[in-house]
Amino acid sequence: MRVADVMTEASISESPTDTLRAAAALMWREQTGSLVVLDGHALVGIITERDILKATAQDVDVDALTVGEAMTAEVVTTTAEVSIHDAARVMAQHWIRHLPVVDGERVVGMLSQRDIMGVFAALRRETGAAEIDSDELVRARRLARIGPGDLD
Repeated sequence: MRVADVMTEASISESPTDTLRAAAALMWREQTGSLVVLDGHALVGIITERDILKATAQDVDVDALTVGEAMTAEVVTTTAEVSIHDAARVMAQHWIRHLPVVDGERVVGMLSQRDIMGVFAALRRETGAAEIDSDELVRARRLARIGPGDLD
C-alpha cells in the first residue's frame, strides 16, 4: 500500500505572517492537527497543534507570535509513491506525526499518524496481526533521539 492510497488533503496556512491564533482557528475549523505553511506556492514550514500548545504553555501572546516564528522550517516530506511502511518508519525516526506529501515542489497531500494507524488497524483485522517490525521502529526512534557526542 502506498502513501497515495491513504493521504488526505493538506490544510494550508497561506502565509508565515498569520498569527498563531489564526492558525489554531483554521486547524479547529478543518479538524486537523497540522498546517503546511506556504509562501506563494513554496513549502516553507509546518505548524502543528504541538507548536501552538508549546507557545501557549510558555505564555506567549498567540495574537502577536506568527506562524513563521513558531513553525518547523526544516520539513520532512515524502512522495505519494512511498510505501506506508516506509513512511511510518520515517515518521518514527523523526518523531513526527504529520508528513507532507510532495510532488516536486508542490504539496499534494498530508499523511498523518492517524492515517497510518487506521491502515495498520485494518490490516490487523484482516490478517490477524499487523505486519510491523515494532522492535525496528522502537530502535529507530531511540536512535533518532541520540545526538552527536551523547555517547562519548
